[in-house]
Amino acid sequence: MQQRYLLVAFIALLLIAPQLASEFHVTLLNYIGLYSIVAVGLVLLTGVGGLMSFGQAAFVGLGGYATAYLSTATELPGWAAFLGGSPWMGLLVGILLTAGVALLLGLLTLRLSGHYLPLGTIAWSISLYFLFGNLEFLGGHTGISGIPALTLFGLQMKDGRNFFYLIWAVVMVVVWLTLNLLDSREGRAIRALKGGVVMAEAMGVDTARSKVVIFLIAALFGCISGWLYAHLQRFVNPTPFSLYMSIEYLFMAVLGGAGHVWGALVGAGVITILKQWLQDWLPKLFGASGNFEMIVFGFLLVFVLQRARDGIWPILTRLIPQRASIRTVVAAEPLPTKALPDAGQVLLEANNVVKRFGGLVANNNMNLMVRAGEIMALIGPNGAGKSTMFNCVSGVDRATEGKVLFRGREVTSLDSREIAKLGMSRTFQHVRLLATMSVLENAAIGAHLRGSKAVLSSMLHLERAEEKRLLAEAARQVERVGLKDSMFEAAGSLALGQQRTLEIARALCADPCLLLLDEPAAGLRYLEKQALAELLRKLRGEGMGILLVEHDMDFVMGLADRVVVMEFGEKIAEGLPEEVQRNPAVIEAYLGGVE
Repeated sequence: MQQRYLLVAFIALLLIAPQLASEFHVTLLNYIGLYSIVAVGLVLLTGVGGLMSFGQAAFVGLGGYATAYLSTATELPGWAAFLGGSPWMGLLVGILLTAGVALLLGLLTLRLSGHYLPLGTIAWSISLYFLFGNLEFLGGHTGISGIPALTLFGLQMKDGRNFFYLIWAVVMVVVWLTLNLLDSREGRAIRALKGGVVMAEAMGVDTARSKVVIFLIAALFGCISGWLYAHLQRFVNPTPFSLYMSIEYLFMAVLGGAGHVWGALVGAGVITILKQWLQDWLPKLFGASGNFEMIVFGFLLVFVLQRARDGIWPILTRLIPQRASIRTVVAAEPLPTKALPDAGQVLLEANNVVKRFGGLVANNNMNLMVRAGEIMALIGPNGAGKSTMFNCVSGVDRATEGKVLFRGREVTSLDSREIAKLGMSRTFQHVRLLATMSVLENAAIGAHLRGSKAVLSSMLHLERAEEKRLLAEAARQVERVGLKDSMFEAAGSLALGQQRTLEIARALCADPCLLLLDEPAAGLRYLEKQALAELLRKLRGEGMGILLVEHDMDFVMGLADRVVVMEFGEKIAEGLPEEVQRNPAVIEAYLGGVE
């Protein structure tokens, strides 16, 4: 409620600002708005998605030049004559052009990782900048002048005061669309990109698609900002679309708070005002002109990264008193579920699986079988290759040799996302949760495959009915594993044992028929282990197959129907728990030779 009042107050200030401020300050606010649009895209791309880009100014240029050329061109081919003279057609063409260029660049660039990705964006950013300056029909480095003013509802926007309302209306729409997107099934997939790609893929998220989506959205936001800029200035040249400006946009996103949408507006405001002040003051101080403000920005960014890595926005929100709110999950119609297979039906078969990492053989001719309605344990000393076997059967890693069959279908060459669609879900040896997201949202990632609403529906808030059902399912599974009281807490605040339990809830949200659990009892206290064992027995009774890796022998032997023992990547024993416990090879390898 407090945030709603602040939003109303902010909008009220925007409405009266042009009437109270001077022409200079209105112009400054216009530029803050234009920069905010681009910075919001960078928050989505870099702050949330973890994809660094130094090329956003080039997309601003595509939007600006598209409308500048079309609205001033006097000689267009006959088939394109209808595009000339209209700024609104310039916007449409700019969006289509930017989408096409961004899609091509995204498909090429987003395959890169680490420092290669930002280097790739620098390369095409510089290329597009020089392209703008070397094409004669775009005016070369002189640019294009005489761009017509916008006309909206019969009002010609020739001055900054009129343009102010259009710019800030677009800013608020961009913020609304972005917040809607992040608060959705697609938004959870996007947030999983930063530090959770392997997990997200195992839950059925197409992470490559999500990367391209946010790259396109950020590019289109830049295009719209460029279109507005061109008709505000009524003149464009390559200078505002250089790598220098791309770096400035990144400054804005990082300074305001790279993971926070509203932080983009704060960062744009601080950088724009500070830049104007420094440009006036520093030349007087040094007695010479130059881009001294960039030196200050560099030190400022280093300071922020050292002292306030999350930016200014989180600091501001901590200064605002928050009322305690009662959060609940709205009841919704249950999601459809798949019928579990008959007890005893073979779910998983691994035949002569070999996994090599260079010269290291992690799995050697491994064979195992899991049936519906049984719990099978995979045990062995540390380094025996158990987790590697998990990765091979779930598609995280691809087996070098051998076959993996799931419900009679060979899945050896399938990705983890495709295998998840078939009904296999898993947890991880090293917990893979999104620490800043709530317990409920982390669990809901597991239900990603059970939703169908896409990005546009999410941005327009048309997926609310489906979202309620997904969150209701996540809440049911969170309660099922005993984490109801922590449902709205950040997952990173949970104890390690509770985080492992949350991973099980997330896996159950996918509606699997086979559950792969990698050390699920690690870190749990005695009563928590008992509750986990009871849950697994219940799932087994419902017909689910369970394959688990675990080091707690008391837990395993009192729960598993069958046990497979590994050593040095090979199977050395298989059978009932009591048979395995008496096996001399197991006693020697796993229990250290002690009977």
